[in-house]
Amino acid sequence: MFLNVDDRDLDDRRSLFVFRLRFRLNRFRPSLTVSSFHADTKTATPANDAEEATAKTPAAAPSSEAYAIVEASGTQMWVQANRYYDVDRLHAEVDETIKLENVLLVKDSKGTTLGQPFVKDATVALKVMAHRRGPKVIVYKMRPKKKTRRKNGHRQELTRVMVESITVGGKAIS
Repeated sequence: MFLNVDDRDLDDRRSLFVFRLRFRLNRFRPSLTVSSFHADTKTATPANDAEEATAKTPAAAPSSEAYAIVEASGTQMWVQANRYYDVDRLHAEVDETIKLENVLLVKDSKGTTLGQPFVKDATVALKVMAHRRGPKVIVYKMRPKKKTRRKNGHRQELTRVMVESITVGGKAIS
């Protein structure tokens, strides 16, 4: 069940900014969307629908995998431990460890914690695997009826990072 933004109070609308973006995971994994949640406090839990209460199959059980939503290079990313991600070029050497402190949301076995705007004492440790370049994008500009054409190519500079751990309050959750 989806609620209109007008049906929610001001605090809920502020905490929804994380979920309004489309999260891009690894290339081979589909995008994830959030259908509904309840955010009266800093810890949010999914809304209990009648269908979820009656279904007692293992597939309906909540996922126990921990994840975090972090802000890196001006974008928000959904990250899980022991997975690699491509981010915009970082000024770090290969095999160097980077700590991201701009953690917007953390989900673990205990529940989901939303930051306002960041989760307190939460960090994500990243290990730089390699510096790469993204796929080539062709930029073609043409002015009709003027015989003016311009073809240009672009490859984004990327850094491939591996998420080593997600920690909250000094304790690793994954």
